[in-house]
Amino acid sequence: MDVLLAATSWQALLIAGLLGASVGSFLNVVIARLPKQLQLQWKYECAELAGEPVREKTQFNIAVPGSHCPQCQHAVAWYDNIPILSYLVLRAQCRHCNTPIPIYYWLVEVATTLIFLALSWQFGLTISFWVFGTALSLLIAMTVIDYQHQLLPDNLTYPLLWLALLWSISPLSTVTPSQAIIGAVVGYLSLWSLYWVFKLLTGKEGMGYGDFKLLAALSAFTGVTLLPVTVIFSAVAGILIGLAVAIKHKQSVPIPFGPFLAIGGVISYLWGETLLQSYWQWLGVM
Repeated sequence: MDVLLAATSWQALLIAGLLGASVGSFLNVVIARLPKQLQLQWKYECAELAGEPVREKTQFNIAVPGSHCPQCQHAVAWYDNIPILSYLVLRAQCRHCNTPIPIYYWLVEVATTLIFLALSWQFGLTISFWVFGTALSLLIAMTVIDYQHQLLPDNLTYPLLWLALLWSISPLSTVTPSQAIIGAVVGYLSLWSLYWVFKLLTGKEGMGYGDFKLLAALSAFTGVTLLPVTVIFSAVAGILIGLAVAIKHKQSVPIPFGPFLAIGGVISYLWGETLLQSYWQWLGVM
């Protein structure tokens, strides 16, 4: 068992790689189905509130119906659903109707596999591996969904927040429970305040409530002291990519803020303390 959990053992890396590929495949299902499931749910709820006739609910969720091509409706065979490999074997298209399969399917599986391999190399198959693997998997799903639909579902942001708060209880956490709670509250209120200032000045909504919840979850992992690092790097990433998109399209294009928050949060957690120390040293404070 000790060998299996050792950070550099080939057994741990093999398990982590297979697990990462499988999780990546599952994330693709979540990314493809969760927004549509929520939209159907909202339609039914709106119809009920309006007193309109409600048709019988179509059974649609993460598990039902089974994997199939959205174009030709053919069921996906198990050998066409092998993470990473099937995309390459099928040459990025449906076996039956040749409809192209979006590249993000493959990128999600590859990214998740590499992340799980890196976590296994760093921590072995320990509690840290499972916590950070879960957190980063949630961030991957939220990043793609927000990019595609400008939506950060509570189904994903709340589990990330609860995970961060529970992790703060662990002696392995870099923040205490009180620091995690304060970080979550201040993280939420910082964007909430900015949202209302922007709306009062312009009459427009600059971001959604999902962004507030995501920053709360990220700040619960890092603590309030690293919140400026998260916000600054999120803003810088958003400005750079926003400018690149505007130049490409030759006009201003709305882009979601969630992916940039995820980038800023990961940078803050990994290198936030070092960056802050370097900044204070540069100012001559330390």
